[in-house]
Amino acid sequence: MTAKKANVLVLGGGAGAIAAVNLEVGGLAEVTAVLRSNFKAVDQNGYIIESVDHGKLTGWKPTKLVNSVPNIIKENLPPFDYILTVTKNCPDVPPSLQSLIAPAVTPGHTIIVMLQNGLNIEKAMFEAFPTNIVLSGVSMIDAHEEALGTILHEEHDLLFLGAFHNPTIADPAKEIAAAKKFIGIYNAAGKSTVNFSDDVPWARWRKLIFNACFNPICAITGLDDARMRLAGTAIEGLVKPAMREIFETAKQLGHNLPEDIIDTMINLDPMDLYLKPSMQCDIEKGNYMEYEYLVGEPLREAEKIGVPTPTLRVIYELCKALQWKTMETRGFVTIPPKRKM
Repeated sequence: MTAKKANVLVLGGGAGAIAAVNLEVGGLAEVTAVLRSNFKAVDQNGYIIESVDHGKLTGWKPTKLVNSVPNIIKENLPPFDYILTVTKNCPDVPPSLQSLIAPAVTPGHTIIVMLQNGLNIEKAMFEAFPTNIVLSGVSMIDAHEEALGTILHEEHDLLFLGAFHNPTIADPAKEIAAAKKFIGIYNAAGKSTVNFSDDVPWARWRKLIFNACFNPICAITGLDDARMRLAGTAIEGLVKPAMREIFETAKQLGHNLPEDIIDTMINLDPMDLYLKPSMQCDIEKGNYMEYEYLVGEPLREAEKIGVPTPTLRVIYELCKALQWKTMETRGFVTIPPKRKM
């Protein structure tokens, strides 16, 4: 008798599309993908995907496509077993992520898998959904949407997955078991590498060495990660000082990262790929940046314990200014008219 497939809702393009492919290919899940700006393109023609793991896919679609988060009660739908959030997480730009997924969450049943970057992202979920398990996914994938419905996936799908501990769930063993079960579902295709993360904060601070520093500096300067290294002085004068501030904050909080982590993260991507980090892609497309969880939260944690962070503070304020500029462009904020001479 064939086991019932997991009912999975996926929010987010780019890496979200690759997650959907991986889950469907594995045969243990059926995916409902929530698409917004690219819904029409994918609904009509399917995805065009160029993937290092899955090869060239043309016209690919998951089990179901929708253009908004389903309301399971109003639409009389079966509960979702998992909701994967792979969207940009911008708490400074409404609607909040937790309010967005709320109509699809079944209390005490739906497991929320946050395949998103940054620090303290789980706190809002715990507050909104106190009886639900929330998993942490730290992804090393490089996948982005080049055009509507066209996905370029250039690095192997490597995922570190563990469980955030929800203080209202009495038995942490249930959270760990849920994480390991999802790893089995995601790994079933044999195309990805998913490792169980028994220290979620450590995994997140490790990635922040890149994401709180290199990522926003590329966005601010307009230089991809290879050009940043070729420029030379930007690495020594901006990237490394910021990385050392993150390293020291993590250390003071008890997360001992490898001593060579700074050099590892600087040289993470091959030079000849000229890869643009996520924030640079966002700013070039006129999209919002998820700087609050990537830069703001580690900065605030550092300030609480008295770690000096002069470089991070400048990076944060520049990101904040760029975000305001995007908000103005999108009509989210208005300014007084220019005085006529």
